[in-house]
Parts: sequence; structure tokens; C-alpha cells
Amino acid sequence: MKPKEWISDLRVYEPGKPIEEVARELGFDDIAEIVKVASNENELGPSPLAVEAMQEAISEVHRYPDGGAFYLKRKLAKKLCVEPENLLFGCGSNELIVFLCHVFMEQGKNLIMGAEAFAVYFLANALYRGETVRVPMPGHVHDLDAMLEAITPETRLVAICNPNNPTGTMVSPEAIDRFVEKLPDHVVAVFDEAYFEVMPEAMKPDVLKHIRAGKENVIVLRTFSKAYGLAGLRIGYAVAHPELIRLLNKVRQPFNVSTVAQAAAIAALDDVTHIVETREMVSGGLDFFEEELPKLGVETVASGANFILVKTGNGRAVFQALQRRKVIVRPMDPYGLPDHIRITVGIPEQNRFMLEALKDVLS
Repeated sequence: MKPKEWISDLRVYEPGKPIEEVARELGFDDIAEIVKVASNENELGPSPLAVEAMQEAISEVHRYPDGGAFYLKRKLAKKLCVEPENLLFGCGSNELIVFLCHVFMEQGKNLIMGAEAFAVYFLANALYRGETVRVPMPGHVHDLDAMLEAITPETRLVAICNPNNPTGTMVSPEAIDRFVEKLPDHVVAVFDEAYFEVMPEAMKPDVLKHIRAGKENVIVLRTFSKAYGLAGLRIGYAVAHPELIRLLNKVRQPFNVSTVAQAAAIAALDDVTHIVETREMVSGGLDFFEEELPKLGVETVASGANFILVKTGNGRAVFQALQRRKVIVRPMDPYGLPDHIRITVGIPEQNRFMLEALKDVLS
């Protein structure tokens, strides 16, 4: 067996460990006692409306899904004030990142991203032998001016995660508008807004206005995994000029979004109350951690997402010690932050349990 050389050299993405796996490894009998705050999931769960829609859709899973997501596309287009032709759905926004790299990246071309930004951009780019240019992030924040300066004639994609995973940091709407105005025509700017729904209102950019105005080289990626609580269904979407959507559709496999996922997403869009409750949970949890964690002698990074980056010293050791105390967090050494862990904001009881476990570990 002789695979392509660059495939053999790829690093495998390290996801947050499932609760069941941790229970097996450590010999815990009751998984209900384990607090998983590692993968930025919505600890309120999915919308009750989405659950009901999923249950109804199950009886139709002997049929292939609607390959064009007709009803979901029209409902979301109306919500976002765009046209259905501006939308494309994927098996999570990760699949859409792969589409972008499939269309634009090859040997000799480069993708620009923040040095501490979402690792999937690097991994997807490597599949197509593209070069990844990592731009330093002062204060863990994307430096948009430096990213513009890094652009060359060989650049094809620039990825801006806002809020950024794993740092939680944001760039201002004004900075984003200036960036788009200066963006060369041969480069596609990818604005990854996976945490858009839980961002502070004052920091929410309106990137969609550039797409509505006809900008052809701007794309926004969002997901139903985070605020909407549908991570297990894997459904995300892209918003872009119809020509860019047409190109991405050329590399999309048929039926890539399941019937159940489409039904759940349609219903979730109707449940405004669930999103409001999610925002309140996240805001309250961030306030709690930003007040309590410094009392343990650790540093935090101000976050606009549903997680918080914490400098604990030896993050891998802290991660392992917390697992023995039935708490799953995310170590950050794969992101070049070996002294940090990332904690997802949960419901108040989870946040308090997490805090006490960390206090025990650090003491």
C-alpha cells in the first residue's frame, strides 16, 4: 500500500473526546457524572421544535435527501435577506472549507490564516498541496492589516474566523469593512462565523452586506452546530455570490446533507426563544468564568464565543488531570498554545463543577 506522500505526512485532526470514550478509558460507570466542556457544543441541547421535526423526518429516511435543500434554502434566504442562489449547505461548515480548498488550492498557491486559528483550514489546504501562510495574532486577535500585507499573486484564500476558535477573540466590524475594501480581486476572503449567533451585538459584523452588494470574492460560513445545538447532525452553510456558489456546487457530492438534518434546521430557525436562552446561558457563563478563574491565578482571554481560553500552564497535564475528575476540556498544544486549555461554557451547574475541579487540579 503506497499512498500519496503528502497524505502520509498529514497530521490527523484531534477532536474533543466523546464522553463514552473517556468513561471507558478511565473506568467510570456512570457517564451522566462526566461534564464535557471540550467541543463548544450547546449544553442546552437542540430546540424542542427541532427534536419534533427530527422525529417526524425519521419515517422518510428510506428516501434520499433533497439534494438542493429547497425548503431550507428558501427559509434561510428570507431570514438573511439574500437569494436562495446565494446559499450552499454542507455536512458541517468543515465540508464547505474542503470545497473551497478543492476549488482554489493547488501546489504553488497559498492560503493565509491566523497563526492561532481553526486548524481545519490548514488540514484541508494540505489535501490539495497548497501552502499555508500563518500570520501572527498579537493578543490572540487576527491582524487584518498584516494578512493583507501577506497576500501575493499566488494567494487564493484568506480565512478569518470571527470569533476565532480557539481564542474567542473578535475583530471589529469597521476593521472587516476596511479589509473587504482593500481585498484584491484574485483572493477569496472566507469569514468563518460559526459563533455568530452568540457574539455580543455591538461586535457583530455585517459581512452579508458585501455579498448583497454583489461582491464576488467574499464568502461567509456559518453552522447549525453551535447556537442551534445540532452538532450531531453536521449541517452548515455558506453565503456568497451565485457564481462562487456555482463553483462550489461543482465539487459537492449529491445528497451531502441528510433529510433529518434539513428538517431539524428548518424547525430550529423558527425557535427564537431557544437562541435567546442560549445567548443568556453563554453570556452568564462567560461572566462567571471571567470573574472566578482569575481568583485561581490563571489568565483568561476575553471571548465573544461560547468558550473561554485559559492559560493554566502545561495545558496537556491539566487536561489529563481534569479527565480523572470527570471533566473533559480541550488542550491547546495543537494550536501552539501548550500552556492553555479551552473551556466550553455550559449551564451553571456544569460551570461550577468545572471550576471546582480546576481549583483542585491547580492546588
